[in-house]
Amino acid sequence: MGELGPADLRTLISQQVALAYVLPLAVRLLLEEPLLDAYFYAGDLLLATANAPAVAWSLLPDLAARLRAVITALPEEVVAGLPGRAAEELARFVARAESLRS
Repeated sequence: MGELGPADLRTLISQQVALAYVLPLAVRLLLEEPLLDAYFYAGDLLLATANAPAVAWSLLPDLAARLRAVITALPEEVVAGLPGRAAEELARFVARAESLRS
């Protein structure tokens, strides 16, 4: 597991493989570099991580809170510059992560 790179983590998360193990690794990288380019574009690892199933995050509420803090610290213009519906996807994760704290 320690040899997995950002692209490997993005792929595993997108395919929902071993999320309990790969989400912490991904979040560790995202804490240092939120818009890390994991092969496709800047922020692709962040989006894959934020789009992990809610059930995975419900098992990792502290980790979800840390990722939520990373996302909410991003400037609006940076989020708006991400492709597709990234802003909506990140907002959905932030709301879901906030509900885990309750």
